[in-house]
Amino acid sequence: MDRKIIFLDIDGTLTPPGRNIPPESAVRAITEAQAKGHYVFLCTGRNYPMLRPLLKYNLDGVVASMGGYIECGGKVIYDCPMTESQRLLAIEVLEKNGVFKTVECMDGTYTDDGLKEFLRSHSAEGSNSELLRIREQIEKELNFQSMREYRGQPVYKILVMSRSEEQLIEPKRVLVKDFFFCMQEKSTDGFINGEIVNRKFDKGKALIRVCEYLHIPVRDSIAFGDSMNDKEMIEAAGTGICMEDGSRGLQKCADDICPSVQNDGIYKAFRKYHLI
Repeated sequence: MDRKIIFLDIDGTLTPPGRNIPPESAVRAITEAQAKGHYVFLCTGRNYPMLRPLLKYNLDGVVASMGGYIECGGKVIYDCPMTESQRLLAIEVLEKNGVFKTVECMDGTYTDDGLKEFLRSHSAEGSNSELLRIREQIEKELNFQSMREYRGQPVYKILVMSRSEEQLIEPKRVLVKDFFFCMQEKSTDGFINGEIVNRKFDKGKALIRVCEYLHIPVRDSIAFGDSMNDKEMIEAAGTGICMEDGSRGLQKCADDICPSVQNDGIYKAFRKYHLI
């Protein structure tokens, strides 16, 4: 049997969005796959503090911050926060254009106070009510802090939410050299959200880095995701699998589609691909 390496996105893939408890079937699948000699990694947009509740499941490693921080067997093999000049420029141009931001650091996550108030004031409009519900759940479970508490710590990634595409024109122009904007599909009321990620890494590059470190051919990697920030990972993997309730754009990039996390998708896919 060839040893496989499995990469699991968290929100919407391993767990319901913003939650820290996978279904029992997914935990069983991970344990059984490891018992058969396969590696299982988290590969997530979350920063390290936000994924700590999931480390109790004894995975073989973690890819955090879209690939900006990688641990393998407890050893850090990649660590790439923004430079000071990048951080200052990104924050300045976002604030100038009124774009809501959440900065992710190694010690915590800091978010603009005005974001939640904006969502609350527009909660009756289209998908903003769902955005608010998910946002409040994430902040409650993952301990987001106010931007007032931020003290200039190194930043790995910035989440952005904008009222319009126009507000992002200047940030994209100013930051395009060093960063790419991974934006989700636009909400029904035009509200835009996504992530600003350093061009030095992404989930796909991280998958390749881990495979090289463990001397496993990339063709023996299997990746699971649900949103467009998983695109590079899905395309880089030997087999890329999208959840059935995931982004339509990602489904087009994937080799296969599996049931949702709520319908034991991880376990069923592990069975289908003979990982357990």
